[in-house]
Amino acid sequence: MQCRIGCGACCIAPSISSPLPLHPKGKPAAQRCLHLDADNLCSLFGHTNRPTVCQNFQATLDVCGSHRDQALTLLTEWELLTAPTAKKLSVTCTRYDN
Repeated sequence: MQCRIGCGACCIAPSISSPLPLHPKGKPAAQRCLHLDADNLCSLFGHTNRPTVCQNFQATLDVCGSHRDQALTLLTEWELLTAPTAKKLSVTCTRYDN
């Protein structure tokens, strides 16, 4: 599966624990990455300072679904399922299903 240009769900829904230039302590879940431009394209794409976790992410149907809203829902649910217990209790999942 090819990444959907302009989706950006993988840069919004999940937390990213690796430091990024504009997120030196990592990026919290459900927060738009500051490296996403107005078209939801990563400004670090192709640069050496792009985190390994971002470089290694592969778009797949089970992660990205069939459209952007489904990707946001799936990635948010995965984030909640893998979060520490305290975080699970304090975060609510926003449904993006159509």
